[in-house]
Amino acid sequence: MELLEKLTVLSDAAKYDAACTSSGARRGKREGMIGCTSSSVAGCCHSFSADGRCISLLKVLMSNDCSYDCKYCVNRRSNDMPRVSFTPEELAELTIGFYRRNYIEGLFLSSAVLGSPDRTTELMIRALSLLRNEYRFNGYIHAKAIPGTSPELITQLGLLADRLSVNIELPSEASLKALAPNKTRSAILTPMRQISEQSAESKSELVKYRSAPRFAPAGQSTQLIVGASGESDRHILTLTQALYGRYRLRRVFYSAYVPVVENTLLPSVGTKPPLLREHRLYQADWLLRFYGFSADELLDDSQPDFDPRLDPKCCWALRHPEFFPVEVNHADYEALLRVPGIGVVSARRILVARRTGPLHIDDLRKLGVVMKRAQFFLTCSGSLATPLRLSQASVASNLMAIERASLPETEHEQLSLFDLTG
Repeated sequence: MELLEKLTVLSDAAKYDAACTSSGARRGKREGMIGCTSSSVAGCCHSFSADGRCISLLKVLMSNDCSYDCKYCVNRRSNDMPRVSFTPEELAELTIGFYRRNYIEGLFLSSAVLGSPDRTTELMIRALSLLRNEYRFNGYIHAKAIPGTSPELITQLGLLADRLSVNIELPSEASLKALAPNKTRSAILTPMRQISEQSAESKSELVKYRSAPRFAPAGQSTQLIVGASGESDRHILTLTQALYGRYRLRRVFYSAYVPVVENTLLPSVGTKPPLLREHRLYQADWLLRFYGFSADELLDDSQPDFDPRLDPKCCWALRHPEFFPVEVNHADYEALLRVPGIGVVSARRILVARRTGPLHIDDLRKLGVVMKRAQFFLTCSGSLATPLRLSQASVASNLMAIERASLPETEHEQLSLFDLTG
């Protein structure tokens, strides 16, 4: 099979993997090496650098010839489809060729399990070694660590890649047994723990020795499939919180399940992916990481799933009327972050601006506060932001109308490099 045909198959098979961010990596120019992560060009898959700029990655699988039979996966062993694999030399040559043509500036490399986790990882290591050592490629590389891989190979992979990720895929051990019988919870968490520990050790060594080897300097991430199994949003969010706390993950990505096979344990083919549910989980994830919320605050036994009509922060505010209204001229940073319509940036601006004098309603808009949401939950010098004192039901109705207007009218889907558009 021609190299372009392989690329067509293996890049399309990689589109279901959402965990391809590059934020956190900083590779400046190095003598004798080509590529860096500091500029932006058009390419195959858009991602973001540490400073927030959009960059492009070649997002591809090493192989789609999988020895596992996960029921939700398009690359499962029992699926009748063309099986294709890159050789390490082909992948390295393809990546460096795309870079020299200014198509990409980084690589996102994953793979099906070709024979065994160790064999697959060895091929990935060989390809990345060629890129780093023979082609002197200094651009961003994100590599997938396959559950069940030997610790020695994980170490080699982490010394070549900027970021590693181990995909949990399903939120519970029961779902893994039912839908992915070849995977186990311990096989997934063991490399995740190793990456966390070695990354921390590497950072401490770099403080002492600037020339010390860098192990996955951009940390690690993971992915959870949403909607393939019956876990609640609370279960998923509690797991996410534990992963951030125990393994110091940079990101947990959520991927709405796209039905690709008929199975009694899975949503039927033709069922729409739960994209709005995925969106709500991303919003809640943001609240966990930057706003000081916990999973138990956002969801509980009486409400285990997010209301699709409202964002999680507004839902929390409506369930806690005793916390509001918040006085913007006196509230601390943590209290300001709990107000719908006030973000991290606008909260900091409020703290700075009120040092020079009391703030007024008109000042808040200039500071970036989204007043159409915040007006129901704050006061300025004792005065309500909205002239009418509305009931909880009226506030909820107004917020739902605002939310409906903010959501896209049509659903979107992830495109591969070779999809036709327009």
